[in-house]
Amino acid sequence: MRAPRRRWTRAVVTGGAGFVGSHLCTALIEQGTQVICVDDFCTGSPANVAHLAERDGFTLLRADVTKPFAVPDPVDLVLHFASPASPADYLRLPLHTLEAGSLGTAHALALAREHQARFLFASTSEVYGDPQQHPQNESYWGNVNPVGPRSVYDEAKRYAEALTTAEAGVHGVDTAIVRLFNAYGPRMRARDGRAVPTFIRQALAAEPLTVTGDGRQTRSITYVDDTVEGVLAVAGSELSGPINIGNATELSMLELARLVIELCDSPSRIHFVERPTDDPSVRCPDIALARDKLQWEPRTPAREGLARTVAWFRDHPEA
Repeated sequence: MRAPRRRWTRAVVTGGAGFVGSHLCTALIEQGTQVICVDDFCTGSPANVAHLAERDGFTLLRADVTKPFAVPDPVDLVLHFASPASPADYLRLPLHTLEAGSLGTAHALALAREHQARFLFASTSEVYGDPQQHPQNESYWGNVNPVGPRSVYDEAKRYAEALTTAEAGVHGVDTAIVRLFNAYGPRMRARDGRAVPTFIRQALAAEPLTVTGDGRQTRSITYVDDTVEGVLAVAGSELSGPINIGNATELSMLELARLVIELCDSPSRIHFVERPTDDPSVRCPDIALARDKLQWEPRTPAREGLARTVAWFRDHPEA
């Protein structure tokens, strides 16, 4: 991993026991940063950071960021990743998802303001909705249904971006926004509703892979190590964003399903099911800004990243 531009003494990672958050905690510990992992485990798991429990400088704090929380010792970086992120979770927890984006972001920003720390908000490509611009660059405002079933996640992230921007303008907090595109890899939950773990679970069980619609809708899957590298590059820069962190190579859902079947050496077939409401037709980031300003772009081909993820799921059938 390329070194970030700044070195951090002590970081807070909200949602740090979640999928991406746990990989961030690991990367920060490996580079010598002390980490306070904050999570209420509504979707994350202590198992995701169990390997860090005995590491010097790692602290696990059980707390719900939608309520005020305190970190007594100085911190110089706050990474706000706390939010249900998968369809299965945000549809099950709609109010909590909205509160994580609103109250949770306000509390994380207050912590950064108190400690005069750098603040990074993890937004999502879902702020672009079902885009009418393709690929999506950071200046595109998006096409989001504010009252659809996905709005609890999409609009929570859009509000949190606005709140982060206002906090920087009013109180001078050093903020950054990253928009993450379809991160995947080890520690995802098999039944979280996202395409990669769903397809892998089904293929390993020799079940039909449930592809929605005609399977021609696209996503730009980004291996988690590349995602973390991009996040830390933004955190270590002077940039405020928003900045797309994703893979500029898009795959159709049908292509993804066939690749997973191949990598799992599975007899599974494709089974087409109804497409969810407001499911985006295309998703692909324009990452020119990250390439130009950070010299960052993903380095893990889909075949390689998916093979690693399949191997992890084979070793963790309980995931």
